[in-house]
Amino acid sequence: MAAKLNLDKLDYQIIQEMMETAQISYAELGKKLFVSGGTIHVRIKKLEETGIVKGTKLTVDLKALGYDVIAFIGIFLEKSSLYDAVAKELKKIPEITRVNYTTGNYSMFAEVVCKDIKQLRFVLHDELQKIKGIERTETFISLEESFNRNVLVSNS
Repeated sequence: MAAKLNLDKLDYQIIQEMMETAQISYAELGKKLFVSGGTIHVRIKKLEETGIVKGTKLTVDLKALGYDVIAFIGIFLEKSSLYDAVAKELKKIPEITRVNYTTGNYSMFAEVVCKDIKQLRFVLHDELQKIKGIERTETFISLEESFNRNVLVSNS
C-alpha cells in the first residue's frame, strides 16, 4: 500500500517526528527538517487524506489517574468466522483498549485497562461472558510495562 502512496523521505521524517512529539508546531518541525512550515502543513494534510495519519493522541499516565490493572485476554472463538461480530461487541466495552486478530492459540487478543481487580472481574465475568461466539478466555495480568513505543518508520 505504501508504494502506491508515493511517500518520500520527507514524508517519513515528518511521520517519525510527529510520532515522537505530536504537539510540535509546523514551523518548528519545518526548521528541524530544513523546509518551510507551509510544506509541513501540506504534507500532513496529504498524509491525513490518504489515511496514514489519523490524528494525534495525548499520552496519559494511567497509573497516576488510578488505573492500576492492565491485563491481556486471549480469546478463543467458537468459529473464526465470528471474529467481526465479536470484535464489534468488544468495542462496546470501554475498558478494552485494543483487540487483535491473531494466529496461534487464541483467535483474538485484547488489552484491558481497569482501576482495580474488581473492575477487571466485572469485565471478565459480566461483559465478556455475554458475548455470543466467545468459547472461553485466558487472562494475563501485567505486573509492569517495561516500555511502549512506536515503530521506527523509514522509506528504505
